[in-house]
Amino acid sequence: MFLAYIDEIGETGAFISSDHARFNTSPAFGYAGFVIPADKARLFGAKFNFVKRGLFKSEIAAAAHPGRWERKGASIFRRDTHQTFPNQIRAFNGLVEQLRSLGGHIFFYANEKPLGTPGQTKLDTTARETAAMQETLNRIARHADNAQSNVMVVIDQINEKTRAERLPVMYSHILGRASDHPEMRRIIEPPMHVDSALSSNIQFADWIAACLTRAIHFHLIEDSPFGWVTHRNRGGLLPALHGGFTLESKLHLQSHRTVKDLNNSDIVRAKRPLYPIGSGNRIGSAITPEAQRRLQAIAQIRAAQK
Repeated sequence: MFLAYIDEIGETGAFISSDHARFNTSPAFGYAGFVIPADKARLFGAKFNFVKRGLFKSEIAAAAHPGRWERKGASIFRRDTHQTFPNQIRAFNGLVEQLRSLGGHIFFYANEKPLGTPGQTKLDTTARETAAMQETLNRIARHADNAQSNVMVVIDQINEKTRAERLPVMYSHILGRASDHPEMRRIIEPPMHVDSALSSNIQFADWIAACLTRAIHFHLIEDSPFGWVTHRNRGGLLPALHGGFTLESKLHLQSHRTVKDLNNSDIVRAKRPLYPIGSGNRIGSAITPEAQRRLQAIAQIRAAQK
C-alpha cells in the first residue's frame, strides 16, 4: 500500500500579476506532495525529523513546544534562500534523494488561473478547490493502480467546518467515478486530515508544495525571481527533483495557450515553453501574450472603477 501526503500549491483566490496591489499571490492552484510505500513512511518521517532538527536546532530548542515546532515551506523557498541559507536547499535536495531511495515519488497537479478580478473571472473558490482535489485524487489513484497497490491520502488539517463540507464531496467523487474508472477503488478512504505539527511527512509535503509553487511561478511569470529552483546542470541546486515525479504529475495551462501542459519533470527544467529564447533575444512580438493579458486585465479594472 502507498501513503500519499499532499498540501496546497498557492491559494484559491484571483490573480492578476505579481506586483498587483491585491490579486498577487499565486498564478496557479493545486496540490503537491509525495507518494511513498506505507512500510517506508515512518522511516522517512524519522529521516526528515533528524534533518529538520539539525537545520533549526536553536529555534526548536527555544520553542515552547519543541516537538510541535515546524518550519513552513514558504519560509524556506523565498526568492533569496539559495543565497542566504543554501544549507536549507541542500538539505531539501538530500531529503528528495532519500525519498526516492525508499521507492517514493513527488506528485503535483495544478491549474493555471485566468487573469482578472473575481468578478471578471466569475471566480468560485469552492469550485476551484474541488476541481483541483478531484483531479489530484484521480491522478494519485492512477499512479497506485499502475503499481498494483492501494493508497491512502493524507492532507494537512483544516478547520472542522471546512473539513465537514469537503469530506462528502470527496467521498462522492471517489465512489461515483469508480464505476467507469476502476482505479479509483485503489483509494481506500477519502483523504485523512492530520495536524502538520504532529506529522513530519505532512511537513515535508508542505516543503514540496512550496518548492513547486515557486517552480510554477517561474514558468508562468516572465520576470519571476525563482529560476534558481530549476537548472539541473551548471551548478543546479536541486538535481534530485529531476526524474523524481510520478508520471501523472501535471501543470494544466489555460486553453488559450499555444504550448502543451507541463508534465512531471518539465516543471523543474530551465527551459520555459511560454517564454522561449533564441540567440539571446525573445522570439516573436516585443509584447508577449502574458504582457498583453496583464495590460488587458489592468484596463478592465480601471474601466470598472470609473
